[in-house]
Formats: sequence, C-alpha cells, structure tokens
Amino acid sequence: MTISPPTPSVPALDLLRWQFDLTWSLFEYHLERIESDDFLWEPAANCWTVHRSPDGTWTPDWADTEPDPVPVPTIAWLSWHMGWWWSVATDHAQGRTPRERSDITWPGPGTPTVEWLRALRKDWLTALAGLTTSDLAAPAPFPWPKDPQHTVAHMIAWVNAELMKNVAEIGQLRLQRAAARG
Repeated sequence: MTISPPTPSVPALDLLRWQFDLTWSLFEYHLERIESDDFLWEPAANCWTVHRSPDGTWTPDWADTEPDPVPVPTIAWLSWHMGWWWSVATDHAQGRTPRERSDITWPGPGTPTVEWLRALRKDWLTALAGLTTSDLAAPAPFPWPKDPQHTVAHMIAWVNAELMKNVAEIGQLRLQRAAARG
C-alpha cells in the first residue's frame, strides 16, 4: 500500500481568496454577456425589483419579514442586494462604520451596475489584502455580531457563499430571459 505524502497546507486566506476568484470568474462570464434589459426583466408575477424614485434614484422592494411565498428577484434586485451585503461586509473588514441598507443606492441597469459590482470586488480584495492571520481568527463583526464562534475567516467564507448564490441566480435569470426571447 502506497501512502501519498501530505498535501502542503494552504493558508486559510489563500484558500478563501482562491474560492472567491473562482466564483468571480463565473460571474464575469455573465457580466460580459448581460444586457441592460436583462436587469429589470420580471420572470414572474410575484417579483421583487427596483423602482425609479421621483428624485431619479432606484429603490428596492423590501420587507422586514420575508414574505411567503418569497418573491422571485430580478437581476436588478439581486445586484442591489449584492451591493448592500458586500458594502457592509467590506465596511466591517476595513474597520469602518457599516452603511445602512437604505444608504446603498443601485446605479441603474447595464454598464453602471456592472462597473459598480466590479468596483465592489476591488474594494473587497483591498480589504482582504490587509488582513493578517490573527485578523482571520478575530470574532466576526458581520453577519454574526458578538458571536465568538464565528471569525473573520467565517465572514469571508460567508461572502464567498453569498456571492456564489447570487451569481448563480443572476446567471439563471439571464439565461431564462434569453431562452424566453427565443
């Protein structure tokens, strides 16, 4: 029986960054192909989206308690949602006062949102680059405040999971809209 030598250990941040980069590369596939009209396409009657306010800004549908059934989100809503949780996670990672949900303004369909999401990625990578091994072991300030069992490394893994979920949802909606058009 042959026993393989142990695999060299990969520092946690390197592994988390690899997972993030893999997920982001899947997102770029959709970002490169997304059309402005994809963002506000409503795939169902029961839908969450964003609406133009009288002042010209975009306001997302929202409920403090999740409705039953859960509305199907549009790409616009999902991209706003990403901007919200990612901005707050980045604020926490960089030691800034986190923004409120109502402070996150969706930039609008098409290129403005694609550029915004790419800028959020850069901000997140800047935050990750400044972390040390001891930072990763510190209690997570978000999304589990004051829970010593969840560390900053857990927060980064949560961001990766949330990103992966939202990327899959956006990709599926983009593909469904393309298929519906024929």
